[in-house]
Amino acid sequence: MKAAFIDQLSLPVVAAPMFLISGPQLVIECCKNGIVGTFPALNQRTTDGFESWVIEIKEALAAFEAETGKKAAPFGVNLIVHQSNPRVEADLAICVKHKVPLIITSLGAVTQLVDAVHSYGGLVFHDIIKKRHAEKAAEAGVDGLILVSAGAGGHAGVTNPMSLVAEVRSFYNKTILLSGCISNGRDVASALQMGADLAYMGTRFINVEESNADDGYRQMIIDSNASDIVYTAAVSGVSANFLRPSLEAMGITEEMWGNSKKIDFGSELDAAKAEAKAWKTIWSAGQGVTSISNVLPVKDLVQQMKQEFLASIEALQQLAKRYR
Repeated sequence: MKAAFIDQLSLPVVAAPMFLISGPQLVIECCKNGIVGTFPALNQRTTDGFESWVIEIKEALAAFEAETGKKAAPFGVNLIVHQSNPRVEADLAICVKHKVPLIITSLGAVTQLVDAVHSYGGLVFHDIIKKRHAEKAAEAGVDGLILVSAGAGGHAGVTNPMSLVAEVRSFYNKTILLSGCISNGRDVASALQMGADLAYMGTRFINVEESNADDGYRQMIIDSNASDIVYTAAVSGVSANFLRPSLEAMGITEEMWGNSKKIDFGSELDAAKAEAKAWKTIWSAGQGVTSISNVLPVKDLVQQMKQEFLASIEALQQLAKRYR
């Protein structure tokens, strides 16, 4: 029972909402090119600013559809559902007001939020890193689960993607998205082969022209490989993957990132500002950096990935003939 919009996409891909990186331009270009574009509500400093982004995206996609006669892919917003986020209720109200098609929740699956989104026909996808979290989200009635496996950028899990998909698919028959080291069309095909319905891609979309990433950030991704990704809780207090050179540039040593205690980035800052400061100067990425060697416009990246995706599936079809 997968989400109906999947069959209308040009490629079964969701560009993940990335803190400080995803904005309206990236979302709009993704949706215009047939994949789901998303952004975190907290990438805007205020709820009023967040609403302005939602309006900008809606108007741009409506204009695209009017001009081309083509249907844009749906867009989504990431809400942090946690007591540390004082804006969650206000931001949810904006999503309901504007009928945002897809809500991605993190750090809490709440039935009341799911009901609010369902009231206007929207969908809720929730990200998880282990089976126990998936079971709780399923009980809350979410429409899809985002399985964040080992090697993913940001707050990643530690479970192999094959095991994680198998565990969740054993009890969950709605939409499953797989996250972790997905950087090209062949990887997208592999995600579907494992049993996912959609590939959830973050790191690859840092290196597109429409992202808000610093040029140095993009170059560091190009220059890095899997061994340059460090999994540590030292930056935010929650384990996440970061680029080793960016840690070292901030004077964070291997001994420091090996500790589970969060580094104090300045007591003069409140929690939200400290978090933003840390993530702005210490760059997150997943182990999929190994496959990233350039910066492309979203349009070119989607076309390239579609060619790779189809070629991979056709190769498997030919392989299947050998074993019939």
